[in-house]
Amino acid sequence: MIHIVFNEADVNVLNKAIELDATLQGTVVQIKDDYAVGPLGDVYRGEGIATRREWWIQVLAGGDYDGKADEGSAVDDNKTAAELVGTLRRNPDEIIWIWAAQNKHDVCGYYWLLHFLKEFQGRIFILYLNNLPFFNEKGSIFYPTWLHTIPPREFLKAKKLARPITLSEFEMDPDEWTRLCNENKGVRLLEGGKKLVQRDYDFYDVELKQFISKDWQKAGKIIGQFLSKGKHTTGDAYLLWRLKTIISGGEYDIQGEPKQMKDFEIKRKADIVEQVNG
Repeated sequence: MIHIVFNEADVNVLNKAIELDATLQGTVVQIKDDYAVGPLGDVYRGEGIATRREWWIQVLAGGDYDGKADEGSAVDDNKTAAELVGTLRRNPDEIIWIWAAQNKHDVCGYYWLLHFLKEFQGRIFILYLNNLPFFNEKGSIFYPTWLHTIPPREFLKAKKLARPITLSEFEMDPDEWTRLCNENKGVRLLEGGKKLVQRDYDFYDVELKQFISKDWQKAGKIIGQFLSKGKHTTGDAYLLWRLKTIISGGEYDIQGEPKQMKDFEIKRKADIVEQVNG
């Protein structure tokens, strides 16, 4: 059995669950890219793959994750997908369980991965934890949006949700993903179920600006507030890029070098503060 997850933290918690239940024994594989942001045109072809990598290099340049998208880096989902296909072809009894929670990151990863697996219909299972209650560490019921927030013991209950991805899903879901890829937008949001909508690259900017105050704040603090209070959130690397883009327009005061989140501080200009307070 091969388990597929889409976040590094999910790998750890699922491995702990596997230790509790021998029937879950298998290898945990992570799809590492965040397909909820960035270009998707020709995402399965050489030119599209290169365009996406170059975009990530630009986004991550000088930041906390600089180098993560460079050629030869550890993030190569296409290589991972090719290895999965090879394993399934060599071992007719091998199966895959795809674990996904109700968030745009997991759902986009699921859509991206499905492209490679159609020939194995009947051997590919989905565990989509969509609006399902679980018990947290304190014994209270909650509805997780991320797999890694589920205690390992609760995965033993979740395994009962595994079902084969249907032939209809293998036909319709890739068509939906192709439509999204062709729209040439930069941000994907989950409306419910597996329904995704798209927005432009600057979608988060308006709300992100609301956390820039009249006082000096580290970029990391602004991003942290956004992540804890924002209606829609995304990865901190993407937000750091958007924050750098915002301040490049000269509308805010900045001190320090705009590289990593801890390297620089931002505040509203005095005249902007007067306008806001006036």
